[in-house]
Amino acid sequence: MINKELLYKIIGQLLFLEAMLMGCCFVIAFFFHEDDTLAFLESTIISIFAGVVLKLFGRHADNSMSRRDAYLVVTLCWVIFSLFGTLPFLISGYITHFTDAYFETMSGFTTTGATIIDDVEALPHGLLFWRSLTQWIGGLGIVFFTIALLPSMVGGSVKVFAAEATGPIKTKLHPRLSTNAKWIWVIYLVITMACTASYWLGGMGVFDSINYAMTTTATGGFSTHNTSTEFFHSPTLEYVCTFFTFLSGVNFTLLYLTVIKGKVSLLCKNTEFKFYLFLVGIFTLIITIELMARNGYDVEHAFRCGIFQVVSFITTTGLFNDDAGTWPHVTWVVLAVCMFFGACSGSTSGGFKCIRGVMVLHVIKNEFRQILHPNAVLPIKIDGSNVPNQKRVTLLAFLTVYLILCLITSFTMIAMGIDNTNAITITLSSIGNVGPSLGLNIGPTMSWSSLPDVCKWMCAVMMLVGRLEIFSVLVIFTPEFWKER
Repeated sequence: MINKELLYKIIGQLLFLEAMLMGCCFVIAFFFHEDDTLAFLESTIISIFAGVVLKLFGRHADNSMSRRDAYLVVTLCWVIFSLFGTLPFLISGYITHFTDAYFETMSGFTTTGATIIDDVEALPHGLLFWRSLTQWIGGLGIVFFTIALLPSMVGGSVKVFAAEATGPIKTKLHPRLSTNAKWIWVIYLVITMACTASYWLGGMGVFDSINYAMTTTATGGFSTHNTSTEFFHSPTLEYVCTFFTFLSGVNFTLLYLTVIKGKVSLLCKNTEFKFYLFLVGIFTLIITIELMARNGYDVEHAFRCGIFQVVSFITTTGLFNDDAGTWPHVTWVVLAVCMFFGACSGSTSGGFKCIRGVMVLHVIKNEFRQILHPNAVLPIKIDGSNVPNQKRVTLLAFLTVYLILCLITSFTMIAMGIDNTNAITITLSSIGNVGPSLGLNIGPTMSWSSLPDVCKWMCAVMMLVGRLEIFSVLVIFTPEFWKER
């Protein structure tokens, strides 16, 4: 049986957290004396009231959580957080359509960064901050943030973490999960603060620095200007953005061991990091050459645009410093591959993840060797650790379902009249939590407002499925999940 009272209790407590976040935005709106002040006040009150009601329903709950409860509570938390996150947009009147508001909020919390707002500069400061804050909280995970902040709030936190964490291999820093969460959030916070300071020193205003830092370290991509980082016309800021975006695509556990523990050699030896670095390097080289040869860019400009867009796409951030829609079409293929792979597991990025790419390459290599040596027992080792057969099966199942979902979603969009390039890249962008698409009708610098409502809901679902790594969501829809035990 599903422990309903425990679900009510946890979701009610998490709504208090969301109310607190809205309260922060209320302060921002009040400070700037703008017309979204009342919207945030009302949204905060509604969220608190809903939290109290759910807490009352779950007042007799214990903290005994099964694996089924964990998967259900994580999915419901993201769905309900996004539902209440629409309130500031709807009450303020800046987004009048519920579908658009939910799309925008889900895109925020899942750090996808796709937007239906054509003119973000028309938004007041409070709503701009809310968009950035949703991405920053969603970067490492809503429930993961809660475990770090209030470990006693989420019962069965180890199971919950397993349902929300990214990547096939989880590395523990400390025996207690709450201690793990706190240290990783310390790394996250330090990177955000360093990024904020760097943006400010590079010439951004304080408000822009904070917003761009939150969406950079969350690899989200929401911006306070219609033209993203291109607005500032500053190579310095673009290099700063590239550096911190790349850093946020590295496994946070690896960053902790490298920086806090001083084990720099681990970074140099880590297989996933080396693969990530290789992909960024080779893709940047290809695009740099293409831009110089076909678009007439000088070396520095081509390299800066190339590395910025490659890092932005592979970390699934989605910020831009140039319109990739005007680039040679071969560069679109490169960026689409970046969309698919994503950066490292245990980071804030989405996508397939580099560690899975490494594992797939090992499986393919072993298959060739197995043909020549049929009786050989060929292990797969990643950084000295053997990958058990179960994880190999899970890997291939994940890849298969990932591709099937991409195929079904793309086919549906094409059937609804969306051109092939847009349909495929919008799908990859949604399930990989990337943000921009590639195409002529909805290019990398455009909003997704022209999509039909059905497509927006499909994209919102794909964002959630991609952020929670597919199986955590899809398992809920299996008959076995709801069978009595």
